[in-house]
Amino acid sequence: MEADSKMGESLDPKHQAQPRRLAARALNEVDFWRGYALIAIFINHIPGIYFEQFTHRAFGLSDSAELFVFLAGFSLRYLAESRTENLAGMRLFMRLEGRAFTIYAAQILIVSLALALMAGAALLLDTPLILQWNNASAFFESPIQTQVGIILLAHQMGYFDVLPLYIVMMIFAPLVVVLGRISLRILLFYSVTVWALTLISELNLPTWPVEGVWFFNPFAWQLQFVLGYVLARPKQATDFIASKRTELRVLGLVITGIGLWLAIIQWSPNPFELPEPRLFFMNDKTSLSPMRILHVMGLVMLIGGLFDFAVRWKGFRFLAKPFCLLGRNSLHVFCAGSLLSLAGQIVRFTTPAGLVMDTLVLLIGVAAMLAIAWGNEWRITWPR
Repeated sequence: MEADSKMGESLDPKHQAQPRRLAARALNEVDFWRGYALIAIFINHIPGIYFEQFTHRAFGLSDSAELFVFLAGFSLRYLAESRTENLAGMRLFMRLEGRAFTIYAAQILIVSLALALMAGAALLLDTPLILQWNNASAFFESPIQTQVGIILLAHQMGYFDVLPLYIVMMIFAPLVVVLGRISLRILLFYSVTVWALTLISELNLPTWPVEGVWFFNPFAWQLQFVLGYVLARPKQATDFIASKRTELRVLGLVITGIGLWLAIIQWSPNPFELPEPRLFFMNDKTSLSPMRILHVMGLVMLIGGLFDFAVRWKGFRFLAKPFCLLGRNSLHVFCAGSLLSLAGQIVRFTTPAGLVMDTLVLLIGVAAMLAIAWGNEWRITWPR
């Protein structure tokens, strides 16, 4: 009986699958770059901070938003093809739609906290100007309509408009998975078609009560998400990309080199001088113009696979651990980082600008993000 008891305990999935899953995600390339993207987003959401000139946005035509959405699609592929999850049918639908609802709840929470933070700062500092930041003035001037708009995702605050895009991506994620299982080529064809028609027609979702459109156009940005899904490969898949690694890295170097040159000369064409459809020739973030996609793909070709080589060095492993910690807990860290960046904006507004203050804002913000990531993992792994 004792032997049977021990055997039954060893076969309990709570004692097998979960530890293996956590151990497998200890250090990996996706979590590392997602962690980097989270730090870069935190920095770039504090306009004027000294360190924004060192994020890759300053050295090319894309920024961390493209990388973050690409990695979201990448992660979806591994989830969809996971043997331990076995997602199919209604289980697949409920799992992904449940994730969409979780992100929606997170969006409503952080926007509410952001508005409270801005209101508190305006009262404490006796500075009503803060209430006009980041498209928040509509809430304080017309709270009834704007509250409805926030719930419907029709009103979006500046620097708090990434999660609405992610919500839409997750709502349609089951369709992406189903089409991908039928044929990745069909999935990519439909995605590119929707993206191209969006750029031609300039279709976008409207905002309300403030008239405008979504900053991250979901009809266009779905392509970045799908590209991540299509290019993700389980270990047992073909090694074609691995066999062409050198050629792809050279091509990525050329693309990122051109992007660096265009960033240095501050290339910015006049939209009125471009041929139609003009969005194909602009560096437009809202509609995800081709050059932004090309640049982030160049970065992927250039840096893809380097993590597995670099992680062999103990020094890099020491650096990689906190980045992977952030990446493993991306939703919690992103929400915290959004609020911390707003707090950083307020701090820089009320104190003399300088490298010392910017350094403190960066260090405290990143430390808080790491603490939240560690706390979330402690909560999940704490024995019950």
